Amino acid sequence: MPQATDRYLSFLVVAAAAALLAALALQFLGGLPPCPFCVYQRYPYLVVIAVGALGFWLRRPRLALALAAMALAVNVGLAAYHVGIEQGWLALPEGCAAAGRATTIEELRRQLQTAPARCDQVAFTFAGLSLATWNAIYAAALLLIAAWALATSSAAQQDREPRAA
Repeated sequence: MPQATDRYLSFLVVAAAAALLAALALQFLGGLPPCPFCVYQRYPYLVVIAVGALGFWLRRPRLALALAAMALAVNVGLAAYHVGIEQGWLALPEGCAAAGRATTIEELRRQLQTAPARCDQVAFTFAGLSLATWNAIYAAALLLIAAWALATSSAAQQDREPRAA
């Protein structure tokens, strides 16, 4: 069963890399600057890639799957929280609002030019859903795949181990 575990882990690493590449393409090629929460949602994908690489290197794909599942669960939580902010169900965190007060017009212009995108404003939708919503769905699907891989590899491993009488 280790081969199946390796395949699941490989799939998760490629899927995480694809999510990061899509986010970077939207940012740099599509002209959609990320808000702070959008950036936070990228970190769990980096963790999946890192633990996947370590899992292969240390020959511990099952442990890497478990750690990847935890990172994906964090990402689902971050994305769901971001959707709540976008929908107005949750308060806008302080880090997502412009900081400081301008005392002159020049200071105000400078702040506006360097201000990050707001977390409560949907900059782009696809099929009527925000990118944060799509990320929540994507990360949840990857989490389910990781959980399935862990459950099936555990069951197969238990079947091969001798049982105490």
